[in-house]
Order: sequence, then structure tokens, then C-alpha cells
Amino acid sequence: MSPTPKQQRTHRRRAVPRDRTKNVTQWRVEASWDHRPDDPVVVRTSDRKRARKVFRDLVAKGAYVIFQEHAGWDRWRTVEEVNGAALLAEAEAEQALAVAGHPRTPDDYRPGDDDRHRSWLAWMEARAEAARRAAEAAERDRAAAEERRRRLAVEATRDARALMSPPAIVRPENRQRARHITGAQR
Repeated sequence: MSPTPKQQRTHRRRAVPRDRTKNVTQWRVEASWDHRPDDPVVVRTSDRKRARKVFRDLVAKGAYVIFQEHAGWDRWRTVEEVNGAALLAEAEAEQALAVAGHPRTPDDYRPGDDDRHRSWLAWMEARAEAARRAAEAAERDRAAAEERRRRLAVEATRDARALMSPPAIVRPENRQRARHITGAQR
């Protein structure tokens, strides 16, 4: 038999024992850039996959991104933080290494650091610059030695006849007769 309207009004459904905290399934993504720190991007969603996609997209754009999970009553717990600008700079440094023809960063070179490719690139560029300066100095020294050799060859060619003949004093036509002077005439 169905309940009467009066019985139906007094019927209350049992409360299901569960967490009734508002928005506990929310995810929040905060992103900011160095060139505009006062204007962050904040995305709230209950879809974790969408929040992850927004997170990846903002990291790819070079933002400093914080992925947060709702902890209840407008409190947020940080799940992950990524510096997108540093990641982009690392990728650019890795590409610059390949373009410049430097060896790629070894796997055991500062493995935990987030600027390992940039520091390796700076070191490789410093080595290349030092090698270039050394090559320029060697080229200058070689050019100076070649110029000196040419100058000496020209002088030797010009002065060869004079160098091959005896000095003028020794030649018979320029020889002076010795004067014999007694001591009293001095």
C-alpha cells in the first residue's frame, strides 16, 4: 500500500555519510611570466585531464606554472611546480649545441641541474672562442714570421754582391799606404 500524503511529507531520507566539503574535486592551475608577474593566469576545473592539458600548454608557453589540488574550504595543495621558461631555455640551448656543431651534453654532466645544457653550451662556446683566439694569434705569428723571412730574403738579394766581395779596406785600389812615423814627430 502506498503512503499517504501526510506520511510522505514526514518521510526523510537517511543521510549518506560522505564528505560534503564544497569543491573537493577541483583542480587549479596558476601560471605567471617574468615579463608580467602581476597578471597571472588562473584556471579552475573539476576535470583533472583538462587541468593537466592546460598545465602542459602553459609550460610550453614559457610560464612558471603551479598545479594545485583542492584541499577543502578554499585551501589548495601544490601537486607540481614547473619553470617553463627554464625548460624552454634548456631546449634552445640543446638546439644551439647541435647547430653550432658542439658535442651534445654528456649524460653524466651535472645530471640533476635544470641549467645543464645552458652551462655546457656556455663552456663549449668559451672553448671555441679560446680556440679561435689561439688560431688568430698563431696566424698573426705565422704572418709576422713570413714577413720577416721575406724582408731578410730581399735584404740578402740586395746586399748579396756587397756581402760576397771583400770589404773596401782590403781591396787593392782602396788600400792606404802605411805611414811610418817616428816617435819624435808625434
